[in-house]
Amino acid sequence: MIVQQVSEEWKRLFKSERRWLTRESMRSAKGDWRMRCKIIRNLARAESPTRIASILGCSRSQVYRVAERFLEDGLPGLVDRREDNGAVKVTEEFEWTVLVAVAKSPQAYNWQRPTWTQELLVLVAEKETRIRVSKSTMCRLLARHGARCGRPKPIVQCPWSKHRKTRRLNEIRRLRDELQPGEVLLYEDEADIHLNPKIGPDWMLECQQKTVLTPGQNQKRYLAGALNHATGRLTWVAGQRKTSALVISLIDHLVKRAYARASKIHIVLDNFKIHSSRAVEAAKLKWGEKVQLHFLPPYCPDENKIERVWKDLHDNVTRNHTCANMDELIDRVNDYLDLRRKTGKHRYARN
Repeated sequence: MIVQQVSEEWKRLFKSERRWLTRESMRSAKGDWRMRCKIIRNLARAESPTRIASILGCSRSQVYRVAERFLEDGLPGLVDRREDNGAVKVTEEFEWTVLVAVAKSPQAYNWQRPTWTQELLVLVAEKETRIRVSKSTMCRLLARHGARCGRPKPIVQCPWSKHRKTRRLNEIRRLRDELQPGEVLLYEDEADIHLNPKIGPDWMLECQQKTVLTPGQNQKRYLAGALNHATGRLTWVAGQRKTSALVISLIDHLVKRAYARASKIHIVLDNFKIHSSRAVEAAKLKWGEKVQLHFLPPYCPDENKIERVWKDLHDNVTRNHTCANMDELIDRVNDYLDLRRKTGKHRYARN
């Protein structure tokens, strides 16, 4: 009965109105409005409420409510009536309180839980502002500001004083900004390549979990790389062990081949013991004044620009890889790094 009534009311609309409602049902940015328009369109096509509910993923009662509003008031009956619900609860003060809380920990508000949930945010915001909102409102607020449930980054506190750390970092930045003609500044670090793949997140279908076949017996290779801060040029060498010999091999390559014409090579590196061993100190005698080592403060990986290259390498090659042996994996590593060396930035490598 209601299907026939909607069809008759649909025919009474102007052609321009029917065309407009059809366009809104497909292109409107408001999901609830788009849903109501689709319900009327399908009823006008003589689809049953049960089938419409199944197709659109809504309830039959919603189909009947929308139809009744359309029969009573025409197109204006489809407008969202929640606009007259009263004053908006989510004020600027409330939003600011939530954003400040998300940047902190629940323990800063005397809760034992170390991570946030939407329910706990509702409780904290209510205590701070005396405004109570629903969980769905909190969800929409967080989405509007781009908040996400992510994985925190573990860090280690630098043992140096803040003044000493800042002074060292400023020295390196000043050196980078005041390089003389013929001088280059490189960021150096090592990367571990494991035959047993590191497991990383990936897209999966619902109720499906992908599997990664691991060789079982792990093997390792190591890379030592240097990244030119000005050009993004990457230079690297590989080795069986992560020792001072690997670092010396890289610097020899920089001095004799990659930057043979440079008057001075400044290398920024961390405080790993293989960078300041007796073997490296002895090798500095043959490099002379051409090579200058500049050590970062302890536990400051974000200040070493090559760390991002190694992260991209793991994300694009080693995580969840399916290589059967180390030679195949190293070939893929070299393919990715070769492409990065040519372009100066990340590119997806093809087989």
